[in-house]
Amino acid sequence: MNSNYTRIFSGSFISVQTIVNQLKEVGIIPVIKDESESGRLAGFGSAIQGNQEIYVHANELGKAQSIVQRVIGN
Repeated sequence: MNSNYTRIFSGSFISVQTIVNQLKEVGIIPVIKDESESGRLAGFGSAIQGNQEIYVHANELGKAQSIVQRVIGN
């Protein structure tokens, strides 16, 4: 399956929220994937709690990656 979205970060809820806020300030609306929350809603457990992933559209990838690098300090 081809997707126009790319994962740019995976980490804790707090880190993800910080990055999401920075992305939204520049007009990038990311997609957040949370396997543990999806499993909980479906009635299943998850071994990794609180780990989330951020995805952005391919057109916004370069700008989004620079924001992630600035926020996480790399």
